[in-house]
Amino acid sequence: MDAAATLAAGARAFTAYVQGVLGEDAYRKYLQHREATHCDEPLLTEREFWRDRMDRQDHNPQGRCC
Repeated sequence: MDAAATLAAGARAFTAYVQGVLGEDAYRKYLQHREATHCDEPLLTEREFWRDRMDRQDHNPQGRCC
């Protein structure tokens, strides 16, 4: 692997890590979970998912900065 490919792979890994920390991959994880466990129920759209997630956080606040 040359230096450019190594750098690109490192950048992708870092980006994936940051997205995981920030929760940006939550909808993708939701889809994977639903596919594995609840395939007979309708899926939330991405917009519905984020609305539901924010509503749940507002009604049940846990450790978060804001």
